[in-house]
Amino acid sequence: MNAFATPDLSPIALMRREMSLREGPVPDALGGLPVALGHNRMNADAFLLREPQVAFLYRRGEGVTVERGEGWSPQLEELYLNGSVCAAVASLNGLLPLHASAVVVGGRVIAFTAPAGGGKSTLAAGLTSLGLPLFCDDTLVVNLADESAVLCLPGHKRMKLWPDAVALTGSTALEQVSADYAKFYVTPAGSEVAEVLPLGALVFLEESAPDLREPALVAVEGGEKIARLSDDHYTREMFREANGLSGPALFALQARIARGLPMARFVRPLARERFGETTRFLADALCAMMGR
Repeated sequence: MNAFATPDLSPIALMRREMSLREGPVPDALGGLPVALGHNRMNADAFLLREPQVAFLYRRGEGVTVERGEGWSPQLEELYLNGSVCAAVASLNGLLPLHASAVVVGGRVIAFTAPAGGGKSTLAAGLTSLGLPLFCDDTLVVNLADESAVLCLPGHKRMKLWPDAVALTGSTALEQVSADYAKFYVTPAGSEVAEVLPLGALVFLEESAPDLREPALVAVEGGEKIARLSDDHYTREMFREANGLSGPALFALQARIARGLPMARFVRPLARERFGETTRFLADALCAMMGR
């Protein structure tokens, strides 16, 4: 399916249908090629993910089959469903998954992206405690069918935080993700949004220099925008593979997203005692950027 195709269903209805889950046997190969435990494979209309405790098979138009093994837990299944499986389903249906958590400011989505462990979820949870509604955690799915806007599909709201971040953000800890993954699912302090909204800005979280004293939100301009979109996260590779995008085609897609979309990098002192202050700074800066 072309990355710019418009499905017969609305994107939300499409994702709801394609992410429908049923239990059953999952093969150990896709397209005649074996998939080892801990690995995945995608072809033109299917995706197979095999882990020691749980395996998933998605075929376009048939939903997702899950096979639960020894060591399975609902929390672990949810982790994979909301991450790799969701990204694969989106990609195979022409929707672009971004590795980002997001909040809403002035009716537009502000997405935060960073490498794993970069603080996306912690920052989003802190912003919800200041009154900015949560849009999604970790995976943001966008629809590129409309040439005039990048539209965001509301994602899952079950955030995952390390124990120290739970207390830092005022979130309510629920169950642990798994016995060997010490993050906890949490209920954020603020409200949530469940409607399609335009992407208002993309914010890149950066490590701060040890001597940094004040937070800053610095605009990203020109060619740096495209460079910033060229990360090596698995979601980008999934989308490229699922939609048969060559290098030039992927560059053109990134240029289209960058065109007219505000981007910025956020740097801040990382001292725990300044988390509230720096998060408030960002909330105020985002409201000013969105004209609130």
